[in-house]
Amino acid sequence: MLVIGIESSCDETAAAVVRDKKEILSSVIASQIDTHKGFGGVVPEVASRIHVENISGVIRQAIDEAGISMEDVDAVAVTAGPGLVGCLHVGVQGAKTLAAVWNKPLIPVHHLAGHIYANELVTDLQFPLVALVVSGGNSELVYMKDENSFEILGQTQDDAIGEAYDKVARVMGLGYPGGPVIDKLAQQGKAVYDLPEPKTQGRYDFSFSGLKSGVLQFIKRCERKGQTFTQEDLAASFQKAALDEVFDRVKLVLEDHPEVKQFVVGGGVSANSGLRARVDELRQEYPDKTFTVPPMRCCTDNAAMIAVAGEIAAEQGRVADARLTADPGWEIC
Repeated sequence: MLVIGIESSCDETAAAVVRDKKEILSSVIASQIDTHKGFGGVVPEVASRIHVENISGVIRQAIDEAGISMEDVDAVAVTAGPGLVGCLHVGVQGAKTLAAVWNKPLIPVHHLAGHIYANELVTDLQFPLVALVVSGGNSELVYMKDENSFEILGQTQDDAIGEAYDKVARVMGLGYPGGPVIDKLAQQGKAVYDLPEPKTQGRYDFSFSGLKSGVLQFIKRCERKGQTFTQEDLAASFQKAALDEVFDRVKLVLEDHPEVKQFVVGGGVSANSGLRARVDELRQEYPDKTFTVPPMRCCTDNAAMIAVAGEIAAEQGRVADARLTADPGWEIC
């Protein structure tokens, strides 16, 4: 099966062609990071306007690089939600037009499902599994008893982990986006500073907003006392605290659900070196389970994962018609 995927939920305009959930024939991403750096974060109206400028060219490039024509395509998959509503609409309208002109099935895809199914590009998923979805807008632990069921076991009660990275980077004067630069600094430092441990109500829930406040208070305290600190050690201390928050909950889930066969990670933060090291540690701790992270090029928002998720949805007959519209609050279920 040959599927073209389209993604425009935030600040990347992307299109990709994937064959049989495994072979990426093309993957084109037009990033807006440089545009939004000056604002310290994504400006939704600016992002949606740039999507309008990019969408046609990105789709055409993906088709050309795949060496195919639209006659060869079996389905058109598109992120229908969640995300920024203006951005989502651009991708949805582009996909609807493509599907209508070429008389192809139109497949709506949940953005988080796309991040989870990105792991199909490197392995066959084994059920039941637990997925950790971590990005700038999401932090969830999802239980899947089979390919088409999603149960959220735990989620952030405030900031998503990627959002926390961006906010801490701003406090530290490191610019936007914060994740890559904090990760790079953390690799050069040591976690020697004490930061507050977040408090949550749910057994599997996360909290990250207090960490940002903790970093800010630490910096202010050093300034008041005339003390110095190293950026590398502060980055390492924050990263350790944030990942402790995540993997303490992951271990609880794995202990409470011994039937789980596989643990997968999805989302932009899955590119973080510290997170990947923690997954390696889990492999040693739980040798009876499979642990998978997606390839680096499929961690951040991309359309290859949407094409994979689209093929799975198409196999289940989940096809939309011309009434499809963007749903920024679409809940995974």
